[in-house]
Amino acid sequence: MSAQLVGPRTRPVAIWLLMGVFMIMGQVWLGGVTRLTGSGLSITQWDPIMGAIPPLNHAAWEKAFQLYQQTPQYQLENRYFTLQDFKRIYFWEWLHRLWARAMGLVFIVGFVIFLVQRRFTRSMVIPLVILFLLGGLQGLVGWIMVKSGLVGEHTRVDHIKLAIHFLTAMILLVYTFWFALLLLIRSDQRITAPSLRKWLWLCLFVLVIQLAYGSFMAGLHAAMAAPTWPDINGRAIPPGLWHDNPLLSNLVNNVLTVQFIHRLLAYLLFILLFIAGWKAHQAPKPSLLYRTSWLPFGIACLQIVLGVLTVTHSQIHIPIGWAVSHQFVGMLLLLSLIWMFFISRRPA
Repeated sequence: MSAQLVGPRTRPVAIWLLMGVFMIMGQVWLGGVTRLTGSGLSITQWDPIMGAIPPLNHAAWEKAFQLYQQTPQYQLENRYFTLQDFKRIYFWEWLHRLWARAMGLVFIVGFVIFLVQRRFTRSMVIPLVILFLLGGLQGLVGWIMVKSGLVGEHTRVDHIKLAIHFLTAMILLVYTFWFALLLLIRSDQRITAPSLRKWLWLCLFVLVIQLAYGSFMAGLHAAMAAPTWPDINGRAIPPGLWHDNPLLSNLVNNVLTVQFIHRLLAYLLFILLFIAGWKAHQAPKPSLLYRTSWLPFGIACLQIVLGVLTVTHSQIHIPIGWAVSHQFVGMLLLLSLIWMFFISRRPA
């Protein structure tokens, strides 16, 4: 799409897309709360239409509870649950799914309104179709993830499927944000900075791996394996990093190794973002690039602080407030990098 899309005609579309960005971030935040409260497996069926309505009477609640009682999570972990306990975890999963339905409704209603108003240009058709498909894919991956925790002896969803679910959400988030920027930022507000973009690519590569390992941390509750900082259970390099067989499985299944890699990536990203911020600060002073040059680095500093607080407060259980804040700021860090990418290159 060209810079000619920026203007009064498309500005409401951009606001609509930014609303989608906010709702995606809210959905991921709710997903974090759902996971940390052990609520993700409370609803055992996927009903896209009628599933928006929670049980409305005692008999309906009893039926939903009976379905949950057949899951490995209940059989192996939560046999002490009463109906009231079940209602508590049901609420978060239901709200998580309801928010997803609300996102779909906002997309459809906005699409119809702007179609009638003729605010879409031809060059926006394919991106809108891709946006719709990404949203559908996210829902499908989410249900595949939930099913992984309803079979065998699993009491949680598979952490690798959790990472895939999270990363597909990040793809949807980035795509929606980029689409909005195309409709908001004029070409003369962007400058060419090829040397900076090389560092931004490196930062983005490391960040994507870091986000995946953050999902592994969440799915495995790996923070509880070493709730200390800056050491790891009193050691710089703790024993037990390579105890699992086969050896490579330690990279994704060993809770201590996962946390060790997650920490190393954080330190590496800290250094890379400082270099990128310094390079961006060399841009001409009136430019957007100069004024926001240190934004990713500043967010990364906050992200590290929240990560340390999450780990050091995970002796007995993972603190929900710190953990979901850590995850939310991680999304802000990703969006800040995308912002830097966007404004550091003029459109062809």
